[in-house]
Amino acid sequence: MIRLELNRKSGEICVKEAEDVSSLSNGFYGRMRKGIIYLEPEEVLYIMDIRNGKCFDESGNTFSFNDVAEFYAKNPKALARYLTYKDWRDKGLILRNATEVKSDGSYGRGGAKRYKSEKLKLDSYSFTGLFFPDDLLTIVDDELVGKDLYEKYWIGQFGTYKAAHRGKIAKLDVYETIYLAKHGGLSLRNAKLDSVIAAADERIKYFEDMYAVYEDWRKRGYVIKTGFKFGTHFRIYFPGASPIREGDEWMHSRHVIHVFPRKSKLIISEWARAIRVAHSVKKTFILAIPGKKLDIKVNPKHPRLDFLLYHRKKDGIENPKENSPKYFMLSLTEDEYIGGEELAKALFECKHFELDMLMAISDRESSVTYYAIKRLDLPGSEYEYFEIEWVQP
Repeated sequence: MIRLELNRKSGEICVKEAEDVSSLSNGFYGRMRKGIIYLEPEEVLYIMDIRNGKCFDESGNTFSFNDVAEFYAKNPKALARYLTYKDWRDKGLILRNATEVKSDGSYGRGGAKRYKSEKLKLDSYSFTGLFFPDDLLTIVDDELVGKDLYEKYWIGQFGTYKAAHRGKIAKLDVYETIYLAKHGGLSLRNAKLDSVIAAADERIKYFEDMYAVYEDWRKRGYVIKTGFKFGTHFRIYFPGASPIREGDEWMHSRHVIHVFPRKSKLIISEWARAIRVAHSVKKTFILAIPGKKLDIKVNPKHPRLDFLLYHRKKDGIENPKENSPKYFMLSLTEDEYIGGEELAKALFECKHFELDMLMAISDRESSVTYYAIKRLDLPGSEYEYFEIEWVQP
């Protein structure tokens, strides 16, 4: 049994007995002060739940798990933090409270994955199309232009999907319509650019942000098409991709993009579902946070994240004595909502300390799912992009 001692006046819980102090110190629990280990709430609950800890006050009164948990129940994300803490510890790994982050410098264990960028240069076109506002689609019946845009730049759909020879018209989605009206010589027979944008604004939530991401990738040579079949906003192909078959092989996308505006909020269960769908079809999930990159002040004493995580190494596990942390953990539950601004600030904090983020989501059965989030560098872009991967620590 590990004896936990509660100071009713200060609310602190500590361990004083030498054998218990030694055991917990070796396991990297708590903070040592003058031979006494002072514990964080998650550590106290874990020791009571898993390590046969018993809690007593100065008068010898005993406290159950819920007696102690009640002290912390009003803390933000109290149970999410405990359940994700417990899961990491149960995997034989070590974590520390994020308030222990060093105040200066960085850990140098996170970085950005650099994507290539090529300026898209369209041929000079001058052509017309007919816009259908209820469908948010434009039809181009100039066969030569429609086919040229499709085969050279993979803009629009000429003929039939995966069967371009079946038909003579080209179909442009609303993003392609606006892009070509702005940059590609398209004029519309029945609409002005402003009215197309207004129609899209009315039908598509956060359309301004959606189009900004579309244009950002298109301008840098990427092919960006609907991600409807994969539960995301867009799928992308790297510069040079073509819809023209080589032999009998059709080019498949390897990446999808989900746009997460800073002013929006999304329930975690839906957000996670989109990532899992992308993973199931072997596509890299990219999260887009439009708007200029953040430059905010980081306060190490009040981090936005929850824990510093130590991971595995070839000959064992990492620990605070010998290694730097591998990740920052953000603890959440499946029914929680997260905002784009909130996530952007947390990810900026990871960038500041050069750590990748591990998002830990506890479901209703208290099983925890992990997503590793790594910064993506799209040269020339002002926006924030991140690769997200489902991982099993």
